[in-house]
This record gives sequence, structure tokens and C-alpha cells, in this order.
Amino acid sequence: MGSFSIWHWLIVLVIVLLVFGTKKLRGLGSDLGGAVKGFKEGIKEASTEDQAATDSTPPPQQQTPQQVKDAQTIEGEVREKTRS
Repeated sequence: MGSFSIWHWLIVLVIVLLVFGTKKLRGLGSDLGGAVKGFKEGIKEASTEDQAATDSTPPPQQQTPQQVKDAQTIEGEVREKTRS
């Protein structure tokens, strides 16, 4: 009773095909595949950028902190988030 047999899954698949149709499911599959491909490319690109950045920066002991002169703090309250 806890697991479904192959026949249960085939019936569910037939019902899904009848409700959505093959055209919508094919479009959904291609959109999902494109999203996964873009995600993988983004991860690969970010990791190569991180590796290049760590290779080009000197060790932390050699970096000197920069001082900001005449710094001002602006206090405020965000009332509404806008898109720009």
C-alpha cells in the first residue's frame, strides 16, 4: 500500500497527457532544459571568475587598508521598493 506500481504511474501519465496535451508538455520540457543549461553555464562562469580573481590578488598580508576621508553616513528609511 505504501508504494505505487508501474501501472499506477502509467495511468497518472495518461491523465496528465490528456489534461495538458503533448504540445504544452514539450514546451515545458524545452523551457526547463534551457533553464538548467543556463544555470550550469552561469555556475561554470562564476567559478572561473572566482578562480581568476583569487589567482590575480596578492595574499592578504600584502594588502593595505584604504582610509576614507570626510565620510558621511546617510540615515533613512525605505518606504517602497522600486524597480529600475
